[in-house]
Amino acid sequence: MERLSTQSFEEIRRWMYRNARPMELARWQYQFEEGSGENVVCALSAFQNEDGGFGHALDCDNWNPNSTPYNAGLAIEIFRELGIYDPHHPIVDKTFAFLDSGMYFTEKGWPFTVPTNSHYPHAPWWTYSEENNEQNGYHATGGIVGYILRCGEKESKLYQKALSVADGMLDKLRQREALEDHEVGAYCTLLEDILEAKLTHRFDSAYLSQRLCAMVNNSIERDPQKWPFYSMRPSQYIDSKESMFYPSNEEIVEKEMDYILATRHADGVWDISWKWEEYSEEFAISQRWWQGYWAIRNLLILRSFGRLG
Repeated sequence: MERLSTQSFEEIRRWMYRNARPMELARWQYQFEEGSGENVVCALSAFQNEDGGFGHALDCDNWNPNSTPYNAGLAIEIFRELGIYDPHHPIVDKTFAFLDSGMYFTEKGWPFTVPTNSHYPHAPWWTYSEENNEQNGYHATGGIVGYILRCGEKESKLYQKALSVADGMLDKLRQREALEDHEVGAYCTLLEDILEAKLTHRFDSAYLSQRLCAMVNNSIERDPQKWPFYSMRPSQYIDSKESMFYPSNEEIVEKEMDYILATRHADGVWDISWKWEEYSEEFAISQRWWQGYWAIRNLLILRSFGRLG
C-alpha cells in the first residue's frame, strides 16, 4: 500500500508556507503542526462581516464581499473541524445572528446563490438565478440546519426554523427518487448531526440512512478515468472508515487514495479540476487559493485512511 512519503509531505509543507492564504495556513498548522485553533478562528474572522455572515471569497470561487448563506455554511464546516459546538462562542453567536436575521431565509432554508454574487468576479455556478437555486435544493442548507440542531438553543427561534427546514428536507426525500449530487452530501451532513444531537426520536433516521446509502452509492463516480474532471469522487461522501457509507465501497476508496498520491504535481500540491468561463485574472488567484485548500483536504483524507508516511 503506497503512502505519502516524508519528503513529499515536506514539499507540500513548503508550498503551503510560500503560497497559502492565512486561512489555509492556520488550518494547516492546526491539523499538522499542533497549531492553535484560536489562530484559525482569528483568520476566519477576517472573512466575517458586521452582520455576522461571511463573504470576501471565503469560497474561493466567489469574490462577493457581502454575506451569503453558502459562506456561512463554509464557516460552520470550520467550526466543526475545530470542534466548536458552543452557540455562545463569539464567532458562532455572530453567525447565528446572521442566520436568524431572516436575510435570504425561506421555508426551504437558505438559497445557494444570492443577487449580489453577480456584481463581483465569480465562477459561473455562482451567478444568481432562481433556477440555479432550485436545482441545488438544500445544498447550502443541510449543513447549516444540522449544525443548529446539534448545538443551537432549543428554545430559540433559529432552532425552531431549523426543525421546520429539516422536516421539509425529509418530506422532499420521500417524494423524490433522486437528488442533485451535492444536495445528497448536505443530507448526509444533516443525518450525522441528527445522530449526534440524539434526535432520532424526532426524525426517521433509519429511513434517512437507508435512502442516503443508496443515493451515495449511485452518486459516486466509479470510473477513475473521469476523476481528472469535476466529479463526485468517493471522498465527497466518505471521509473515514467509520463512515456509514464505507462498507461496500472499500475498493473504490482505496483507488481514490492511489489516485490522490499519483496526481500530486511537481510543484508540491494538486491542480483543481475546474475553470471559470470569465474573469481569467481573478481565476488565476482563486486557483492558487484552492490549491492550498485541496492540499489540506487531500492530506486529511490520506491520513484518515492510513496513507500518510
